[in-house]
Amino acid sequence: MLVPQSALTRQCLTQTFHSEVPHSPSLPSPVLETMSTVEEDGRHVQHYGAPTHVGTHVDAPLHFVAGGTTIDDIPLSRFAGPAVVLNLQRSESEEIPLRDVERAAEAAGGIVAGDIVLVRTGWGECFDDEETYQRYPWLGPDVAEWLLERDIRMLAVDTISPDRPRAIRPDGWSDYPHHRTLLPEGVLIAEHLYLEEVANAGRGLEVMCFPLKLQDGDGAPARFVAQAQSTEQ
Repeated sequence: MLVPQSALTRQCLTQTFHSEVPHSPSLPSPVLETMSTVEEDGRHVQHYGAPTHVGTHVDAPLHFVAGGTTIDDIPLSRFAGPAVVLNLQRSESEEIPLRDVERAAEAAGGIVAGDIVLVRTGWGECFDDEETYQRYPWLGPDVAEWLLERDIRMLAVDTISPDRPRAIRPDGWSDYPHHRTLLPEGVLIAEHLYLEEVANAGRGLEVMCFPLKLQDGDGAPARFVAQAQSTEQ
């Protein structure tokens, strides 16, 4: 159910983590398992383990920049700010051209310097269907430079990546235009969000996220929260 902007107080934009969350086949499988229970051991303890880019997470510049800023060195101010939702629902493995992004931005009220740009494709609904989720729609390569020119704070998507899906990459493909354009300039990238309940919010949100403070981390799992933007002056 889509929540009207006026009714939104706080909304979690984070996908629930479990051992079967979709992930790149090049990465180890995530783990979330019970080690002990209250009934048998007097306390409940779980074991959690995953690569830094599985589940809802934030990429630090180090992910694509040798010697780049690590997740534990990023100022807290980069993890919170005004947000705009671009409604770009698409079919599987479909490229989203720049002209459609421009139209969605205009319909949402425009992009302002310092924005967290949330790209809602509807693919967050497929998170627990890995075969479908891997065939996500993706942003055309020229969108990256366009976003950089608008001095955004963060690009956050409800898919595995803003870049082309692995299943339709040509042999030898290593472009990653959004990662290679935005991260070197300090623009963060977040992936695997759930944006269905803020799809119609436009510019009416403030978003904050809380990545784990991993030492020298190239990224980290994060909890994303949206709230209605304050109208107080």
